[in-house]
Amino acid sequence: MCNSSAYILKEGKERLILKDVDSLECDENQVTLVDIFGEKKTLDARVKSFSLVDHKILLEPV
Repeated sequence: MCNSSAYILKEGKERLILKDVDSLECDENQVTLVDIFGEKKTLDARVKSFSLVDHKILLEPV
């Protein structure tokens, strides 16, 4: 499977938030992630980077 995993950057370290991310929606100061099983997480964060090759979404808190 080639879905991305989402991480949040806290205190200089990456912490896994959600694996197998299927969709990502951004609002002004929130990011909503949904995985392939329908699990949904909404975070007060913004996208710092998104690597399609590495299948990695990096978020930073706002």
